[in-house]
Order: sequence, then C-alpha cells, then structure tokens
Amino acid sequence: MKLLLTDRFCQHAKSSTPQTDYFDETVTGLALRVTEHGTKAWTFHFTRTGKRCRMTLGRYPSIPLARARTLASEASVAVAEGRDPSFGSGMTVAALAERYIEQVRRLRSAKEIERRLRRDVLPIIGNVALSDLHRRDATRVIDAKPEAPIGARRAFDDLRAMLRWAVSRGDLDHSPIEGMKSPAGSEARERVLSEDEIRALWLALPNRPMGQVIKLCLVTGQRVGEVVGMKRSELDLKRKLWELPGSRTKNGFAHSVPLSPLALELIGALGPDRVFPISSARHVSQAVKRAKSFGLQPLTPHDLRRTVLTGMAKLGVAPIVLGHVANHRTTTKAGMTLSVYVHHQYEKEKREALELWADRLQGIISGGAEVVAIRRSGYET
Repeated sequence: MKLLLTDRFCQHAKSSTPQTDYFDETVTGLALRVTEHGTKAWTFHFTRTGKRCRMTLGRYPSIPLARARTLASEASVAVAEGRDPSFGSGMTVAALAERYIEQVRRLRSAKEIERRLRRDVLPIIGNVALSDLHRRDATRVIDAKPEAPIGARRAFDDLRAMLRWAVSRGDLDHSPIEGMKSPAGSEARERVLSEDEIRALWLALPNRPMGQVIKLCLVTGQRVGEVVGMKRSELDLKRKLWELPGSRTKNGFAHSVPLSPLALELIGALGPDRVFPISSARHVSQAVKRAKSFGLQPLTPHDLRRTVLTGMAKLGVAPIVLGHVANHRTTTKAGMTLSVYVHHQYEKEKREALELWADRLQGIISGGAEVVAIRRSGYET
C-alpha cells in the first residue's frame, strides 16, 4: 500500500493481517512495516544486482518519520552509487540493533538481550548515527539507571557486544566505546543461611506447590527457574534421576540431578506435564524475598543455591563434584585437561553429595533448637 505518510498516520497505523507494509510516496522504497501485534519498523526496499532486497532501518517511534526519510534517502544514494546501503554514514544504533537481534536469535539469552536493548539502550541512543556515536552516549545509557547498577552494567555489555559484532563483520572500522570498562554492578552476594534460618524457613513453608518448589531448591541446589519448569518427561523415577535438557539450563548444556529420598518426597504426585502448577519463576522469587517480612534477613533464590553448595562443601564434598552438581562449566571444564581429556560425569559422586546434604538438611530441620514462629500467610500460593 502506497500513501503519503504522516506523523499522525504512523502513530495510529494498524494491521489486520500478520504484517502490512505502508510505502511512502515521498521517498521511494521507504515503508512502515506494521504487525498485527502493533510492532512498527522502518524498512527500505531496493534492487541490487537484479535482486529485490529489503533492509531494516529501525523501530518506530525510536526513529521518527523525518529521520526514517533521511536514512532511506542516504541508502538510496548508496545503491545508486553501487555501494552497500546497509551502513551508510547516517545509519543509526537502532538500525544496527535490528540486525544484531536477528543475529543472536539462536542464543538461549536472545530474548533477554533484545529486551534490554529495546528497554535500556534504544530509547536513549537509538536515533544516534553510528558515525556520531561517542563514549558519552554509552555513559548516557549507564546514567539512565542510577538505581539499578546491575541493569546498567548489562545494558553497557550488550551495547559493547553489539558494536564488537559490527566490527567483526567489517560494518564498522572500530567501536567507539572499546576500552571503556563496564560500570560496577552491585557487589557479589555472600548470603548463606544459618542452620536456624534454614529450619525457620523450612517450617514456615506450606505444603503447597510454592513451598515445595522452595524446599526442592534447598534440597537439590538447582536454579529456581529449572525447578519451577520441571516436567514429568524429565524425571526417571526408577533411576531416581532428573534429567534437564540443554534448552532448560542457563548454560545450554544438558544436566542430570540425582534425586535423594527427600527430593522424591517433595516431588510427590506428578501432574500431567508440569510437576508444579506455577506459571513463572518470578512468583517464587517474590515469595522468597517476602521472608524478610517474617523474621528472616532478606533472601533471594540464589541465596538458597549458595547455601546448598556451601553446606555440601562443609561436609567435605570436593569442588569438582560441587561444580557438577551446580552444572558450572567454568569448574567442570576448566583447563585443557578437564575439557578435553576428562569425560567422567561424576554421577555417582553427585548422588552421594546430594544424599549427604539431604541427610544433613533433615537433621537441621528436626534440630532441637527453638523454632522462631513465622506466619505462613506470606507463602500461601
């Protein structure tokens, strides 16, 4: 569909089909692509070596109509001169981001990378031309999140990775922010629950899915997202084993978790597919954080994982076994010898370590120390 695009039209444009291209009458080849979900992006259509081509200029409204026309005009000149229009002098950070997002689609963290770029980077410097990009622009991204140091650091790291990718492809001669250090995030947490805290938390949790998930995190030392998403198909109860596919682990590598009698008891009756009827790990994280309202110091789900691994270390479990329990490749595959020559998966040692910890955990729970009364209502989910 071809028409004279206006700011008002772009603002209210919709599509009743999966996607609609609204071509501009002012600049040949420029189109506003609108999806049925409301996403809007500028595209430039041209012919090169006899083939019809399309390139994305960036998202609307990060790139307004006037800027899109300028970018399309510059790309048109590049095509006429026989040059690659993809990275003209006026190409923006937003346009680069569209290409980079497509490039990282295969990564497990792709959705998080895209979310951070669209939320934390593009609204601030998306309309900056790559030729004008300066270190101060990266500083603007960082300064926009004064209350979220970790978020600021990740946004900067995403921006740096994207620019390095462009350099590796030859689309940029150099990254203007190369050499800049990542902003300092919050200090690494060292929170480990004491035995009294473990006992108090355990006894405060109700015998409901939310409580079972948190307890299972304390028993197995696995990540809350992995526990929440546990599927019946991942469990081999005959072998007392939980097998996670690489698509469900943080590092993308398959991982097996031997199940102690205490873990099997918590899993209990299985549902048709998902073991725990909880839609999101975020709900569990919020429940864990509410512990501070009931007499405990502030907690995060990762504090539970750290507590388990620390507890096993105190029981004499070797670091290499701890690494396999946690599925930490930085430990299990560190160095040439471990990564190339050692293929032992430590299944027997993992089972012994987890059962040793489960026994110790049961001893802590049933300990004779006076239990602090904590209201259960905060976990009733």
